[in-house]
Amino acid sequence: MTSLKVQAITTQILPLENGDRLTRLQFERRYTAMPQLKKAELIEGIVYMASPLRHRSHGEPHAAIMALLTAYWVATPGVNLGDNSTVRLDLDNEPQPDALLRIESGGRSIVSNDDYVEGAPELIVEIAASSAAYDLHDKKQVYRRNGVQEYIVWQVFENKLDWFSLQSGEYVPLQPDDNGVVRSLVFPGLWLFVPSLLAGEMPKAIALLQLGLNSPEHAQFIELLANKSS
Repeated sequence: MTSLKVQAITTQILPLENGDRLTRLQFERRYTAMPQLKKAELIEGIVYMASPLRHRSHGEPHAAIMALLTAYWVATPGVNLGDNSTVRLDLDNEPQPDALLRIESGGRSIVSNDDYVEGAPELIVEIAASSAAYDLHDKKQVYRRNGVQEYIVWQVFENKLDWFSLQSGEYVPLQPDDNGVVRSLVFPGLWLFVPSLLAGEMPKAIALLQLGLNSPEHAQFIELLANKSS
């Protein structure tokens, strides 16, 4: 074999495959070389590649969550929203969560010069088929260890939504009030009317969120963010 052929083989960038064990640098190099690939994640050094996403079990709930988070983002200067943004968490973990909210000034993450989120966003949301999905196991532990303050997992087949809050290094479920409303501890005014959301009753979910956006605590949060960015 000629030296040119040897060089060609050794410099070839291999495609990503489910189950590959890679460093983050290797993962990014292979992912970048596959522009046709829409979603791949590195979790604890292992590559996970998404199957084609179904409409009712992923696309629709994803759109519902994004509608609520978008309304909150628009009403809250100083908060940044991401939809399927890749996040560099540590050397073995580079997830691509369905949605994230981050505080732009004084938060736990930055946007790098090459346009990736680096560090732990304050809130991450994942749409999971069921509680058996890795979103509630390996990925949950990665988010906890890296300091993601709040983590929402919508388990579509089980018609269930869990909202975890990081307290003393462990994820604790945030409990809804008597009306089924869960309130963020990190993003004041971010209120989810869980029964309406799970039932697909988006007008009710949006109306309840608007109450949160009109609350005094949300106004105080906006003032706090403005002071941080000034």
